[in-house]
Amino acid sequence: MGRSPIVSDSPLTESSSRPESVPWPDTTHLLADVHLTGDNTPAARQLAGYLAGPARGAAAVYILGDLFDVWVGDDVSFDAHRGTLDALAGLSAARVPLYFQRGNRDFAVGTRFFAHTGARPLADPVVHRIAGQPVLLAHGDIFCSDDIAHQKFRRRYTNAIWRARMLRMPAGLRRFIARQARARSQAGKQRKAADIMDVNIETVARWATDTETCRIVHGHVHKPADHRHANVHRHVLADWRPDRAEILTLSRSAIRRRALDDDGRFVGDTGQEEA
Repeated sequence: MGRSPIVSDSPLTESSSRPESVPWPDTTHLLADVHLTGDNTPAARQLAGYLAGPARGAAAVYILGDLFDVWVGDDVSFDAHRGTLDALAGLSAARVPLYFQRGNRDFAVGTRFFAHTGARPLADPVVHRIAGQPVLLAHGDIFCSDDIAHQKFRRRYTNAIWRARMLRMPAGLRRFIARQARARSQAGKQRKAADIMDVNIETVARWATDTETCRIVHGHVHKPADHRHANVHRHVLADWRPDRAEILTLSRSAIRRRALDDDGRFVGDTGQEEA
């Protein structure tokens, strides 16, 4: 299977598909699809509380795309999220490894973001060794192969030339294009069958086989659940909503879904299975 291009306008080396060891015995945290719209929002305050609290005890924190609802370039979007960026930088300063994978909403995150936050850019998909086993990490839209329109868009936004051309556009035009794209996306969701926008199980199985992994973690589809396909365990990260914010934690002994309260503190499990 051909891989999507690794796209980065950051001088930092983007993590490749080679498994990377994450320290043990601590537990690794994973999240995605927070869809932040600015600093002065409940979700931003909740995330900041998590980054200053529970995240400090993690072996590593992985953000698998769509942290931001829209990011049209570091020059335009940075200031609207400065509080969040400072909170991410605080986690890195506390020596907790922070990994960031771009999603379809924040694919234009670039050099300034990574330099400020200390996050390490991730390819999509990528295999990292977490808690003693290789785990395939992805934003998730690459698995939605039945959604032809979105796959066409994905080929564009993962193309370095297309992205560079977009980032040279005036700020106002980029904002306008983002609004139009979002409106088309919402309209398209109403027309498409739900199964088209979900993952294709055969595509998932091919990626698991090609990368020799038995565990997959991804977001994008906004359907948090734990699935088993033959010998492959697939964990879908939760999208954050006013009534739900969740971190997936992975250790050698268990995989847990940890709910957050309004201040970003763990309040309990929303599900658990043996690792």
